[in-house]
Amino acid sequence: MDNLLSITTFIPALAALILALFLRGSDAAAQRNAKWVAMFATTATFLVSLFILFEFDPGNTGFQFVEQADWLLGLQYKMGVDGISVLFVMLTTFMMPMVIAASWNVETRVKEYMIAFLLLETLMLGVFMALDLVLFYLFFEAGLIPMFLIIGIWGGANRIYASFKFFLYTFLGSVLMLVAMVAMFSDAGTTDIVQLLNHEFEYGTFNILGIQIVGGMQTLMFLAFFASFAVKMPMWPVHTWLPDAHVQAPTAGSVVLAAILLKMGGYGFLRFSLPMFPVGSELLAPVVLWMSAIAIVYTSLVALVQEDMKKLIAYSSVAHMGFVTMGIFTFNQQGLDGAIFQMISHGFISGALFLCVGVIYDRMHTREIDAYGGLVNRMPSYAMIFMFFTMANVGLPGTSGFVGEFLTLVGVFQVNTWVAAVATTGVIFSAAYALWLYRRVVMGDLIKESLKAIKDMTRREKLIFAPLVAMTLLLGVYPALVLDIIGPSVSALVNNYDTATAAANAVTQVAGN
Repeated sequence: MDNLLSITTFIPALAALILALFLRGSDAAAQRNAKWVAMFATTATFLVSLFILFEFDPGNTGFQFVEQADWLLGLQYKMGVDGISVLFVMLTTFMMPMVIAASWNVETRVKEYMIAFLLLETLMLGVFMALDLVLFYLFFEAGLIPMFLIIGIWGGANRIYASFKFFLYTFLGSVLMLVAMVAMFSDAGTTDIVQLLNHEFEYGTFNILGIQIVGGMQTLMFLAFFASFAVKMPMWPVHTWLPDAHVQAPTAGSVVLAAILLKMGGYGFLRFSLPMFPVGSELLAPVVLWMSAIAIVYTSLVALVQEDMKKLIAYSSVAHMGFVTMGIFTFNQQGLDGAIFQMISHGFISGALFLCVGVIYDRMHTREIDAYGGLVNRMPSYAMIFMFFTMANVGLPGTSGFVGEFLTLVGVFQVNTWVAAVATTGVIFSAAYALWLYRRVVMGDLIKESLKAIKDMTRREKLIFAPLVAMTLLLGVYPALVLDIIGPSVSALVNNYDTATAAANAVTQVAGN
C-alpha cells in the first residue's frame, strides 16, 4: 500500500477536521457522535498501522516505507520507520482507542476534547515517522499545544498552573535543540535525517570565551538536544513538571502523557544523540548514567511519601524512565534492547495504572490515598486488575516490566557496576511504594461509610483493561516479539557508534602524539 505512513498519521487529523466542520450542537446526541467518530478514527488508525507491522522487515536495518515529497519554501516532507521507531508507532496507535474509551464519561466540551486527542495522535505519530529535521521539530513542538489544552481546560483545580508549567518546561528545553538544528543544517547542508546520520560532525577541541570544549561541535549539539529530550523524558532534576501535569490532567491525558509522550525523549536520544553525536555521547555518558541512577533512587523515595495516587505513579514513571536513559547510555546491545523494551512495556503498565486511578476517581472524585481502603470487599475485579499492574510495575518475572529492567541492568553492569548497584536498589524501593499503595487502597476492612456503596468495574472498563493485560503478559513470557524487531536495528546502531568513537579516539591519540 502506497503512502501507508501518511495514511496512518493523518486519519486522526482528518477525523478531527470532520468533527470541527460538520458536528453541530452540544446535546447528548452530538456528544455521543463526537465520541464515536473519535473511537472509529483511532481504531481505524490502529488497524491500518497493523499493515506497517506485518509488512515490516526486521532484517532490514534501514528505513522502510519511505515517503518523500517537496514541501513549502524548499523544505521536504519525508517519512519512514526502522526497527527502533516502528514499535513506538504501534504503541501509539494501540493505546489511543483505549484513551478514547476511557473518556466516555466526559461531558464538558466533548467535541473539542475529542479533536484535541485526535490531533495529538497525529502529531505523536509524526514524531516517530519524520525523517526531516524541520518536520520532526514541527511535530515534536506542535504536540505541546493539544496537551496544553487538555490539561488546561479539562484538568483539575490547579490545571492552569500545571498546563503552563508543562508547556514552558518542555518548550524552553526545545529552544536549544532548534539552535542545534540550525547549526547542523549549516554544517551538513541538509535537513534530511538519513543523510545527517551519515554525516560526521566536528569533534575537535576548541575554546569558547576561554572555556575549552572537549568534543567540539558534537558536545555542544549533544547538550542542546539533551536539554530538550531530558525535559521530555523527564530526567532528574528537570522532572518537576510531570507530577503536577499528571495530577491535574484528566485520566485520558495522564495515560497519553505516561504511555506515549514521555517516550519521545528516549526516542530522540536513539534517533539523534547516539548516532549523530557519538563523541559527545561518549564524553557525557558517565554523567547521564549517574543522573539516571540518582533519579531511580530519589524519585522512588519521594513516591513513598505521597498522599495522592496520581502523584505517586507519576514519580514512579520518572524512576522507570531512569532505567531507560541508563540503558541507552550503556551503548551495548543489552542496555539498548532493555531501554526500548522498557519504554514499550512502561507504556502499557503506566497507562493501565493511571486508568486504575481513573476508575475509582470517577466514583469517589478524590485521589487521596487515605480516602480509600478495603476496596477488595466491594470491587474484586478491580482489586485483581490493580494487583496485576502493581506487580508488573514492580517488575515481577512473567510480566513485561521484568524483562526491560533486567536487560537494562545487565547492560549497565557491563559498563559501571556502581551505577548498576545503586539502580538495583530502585527495584526494591519500587516494590515498597507500589505495595504500600495497593495495601492502603485495596486491602483491609471496608470501614469508610462513603465506600460501602461503591460499585465494581463496568463491562466497558474491563474491556479497556483486557488488551493491556494481554500485552503485559505476552511480552513478559515472549519478549522476542519486541526484541526480534528491534534487535538488528539496535545492533547496527551499536556498531556504528563503536566505529565512530573508535575512529575519533584514534584521531585524538594521533593528534596528542
